[in-house]
Amino acid sequence: MIETYSETAHTEAKAYVEHVFDTVVKRNPHEEEFHQAVREIFDSLVPVFAKHPRYREHGLLERLSEPERLIAFRVPWVDDSGRVQVNRGFRVQFNSAIGPYKGGLRFHPSVNASIIKFLGFEQVLKNSLTGQPIGGGKGGSDFDPKGKSDLEVMRFTQSFMTELYRHIGPDTDVPAGDIGVGAREIGYMYGQYKRIRGASEAGVLTGKNPLYGGSLARTEATGYGCVYFVQEMLASAGLGFAGSRVVVSGSGNVSIYAIEKAQSLGATVIACSDSSGYIHDPDGLDLAAIKRIKEAGRGRISEYVAAHPHAVYTEGCEGIWSLACDIALPCATQNEIDVEAAERLIEGGVKAVGEGANMPSTLGAIERFLQAGVLFGPAKAANAGGVAVSALEMAQNSARVSWTFEEVDTQLHRIMERIHADCMRAAEEYGYPGNLVVGANIAGFLKVADAMIAQGVV
Repeated sequence: MIETYSETAHTEAKAYVEHVFDTVVKRNPHEEEFHQAVREIFDSLVPVFAKHPRYREHGLLERLSEPERLIAFRVPWVDDSGRVQVNRGFRVQFNSAIGPYKGGLRFHPSVNASIIKFLGFEQVLKNSLTGQPIGGGKGGSDFDPKGKSDLEVMRFTQSFMTELYRHIGPDTDVPAGDIGVGAREIGYMYGQYKRIRGASEAGVLTGKNPLYGGSLARTEATGYGCVYFVQEMLASAGLGFAGSRVVVSGSGNVSIYAIEKAQSLGATVIACSDSSGYIHDPDGLDLAAIKRIKEAGRGRISEYVAAHPHAVYTEGCEGIWSLACDIALPCATQNEIDVEAAERLIEGGVKAVGEGANMPSTLGAIERFLQAGVLFGPAKAANAGGVAVSALEMAQNSARVSWTFEEVDTQLHRIMERIHADCMRAAEEYGYPGNLVVGANIAGFLKVADAMIAQGVV
């Protein structure tokens, strides 16, 4: 059933959304990434406010776009030369209407308040879509783990946790990994938290090693989940991965396991990248070699061509989207696909785009994909698999049990199927059939909004 409303209601809803967006921009000047995330979500919600004025009456947008708490702190540490270094740490606790704050920690030089707030805002609706009882948060630091020794990373993460521990807990705020934060960093932080607290609270962090409370399939979850979501998108159009050419940006956990799952479904993945450049192997990437380089050796993707002379390495990442492909999975970082890159993908015959990274496509690129009829899976839906399995890790920690890889993967697959169905249903109901950007935003928003109304003005 398609929701209907008068033109007057639509005009009033549009004016309300624009007014709140203007307030967000004035209150958060120069935070372009945050503005972009807010703009994309707000525009999708106009039909909701037109149909249901009570959401306006409860000031939902004003409350939803303002974090419950933003924490910034100094992180001093000593490098291997004995010099004192200082970085800045952040944690945004954005919304707890449906559960404890949940979201990753990013260690990267680009991290600032705007990046953390955009990620936290997106996380609220993403976590809602999973159907799990988790609110939205995000955190990180401008510390760069690249080129650092294990001891330097340990000193930094211990200092970081010495402040962060005050603000987190299994029923309060549960961080996880993100760019620059993998099993090594999570392990050091969990050890420091445990030392300070004097207690073993496994549920305080997710993405842990299964040896001490982590979940099997957590490492694979975001990449696998992205492919499961895209698989549902393709099926809705009578398509599939089998026989398709796929380009995946990045070469971290998300990228590696998106490649693995896509290959298992019969796709030929022809390219991936890191921050220095990209490799193109027209015969299909050798995933085992990529894992040796990136997971075992922490090396650069350029090393791939030494053992694969038929492959080509190109400096710089932008050109990866010039490669002709059927499916594109941007899994590296925000805004890596702009309008120009989108045009190149469309010219190359792309049929589907699934966002494995957070907000990897600009608003203009998304609009161009939709205009061209490309199947488009937005990040808050397509990459929700990671946080979904983090919630399953929390459940295992609470129950003091460990599930098998197959049990977790089966639940992940079902969650991604349900997210796709919920997004399709919401898009249809509000007059945008097939538009998963609108569908994801509306489906995620409704659950959070109803919970916020039920809990009063807090």
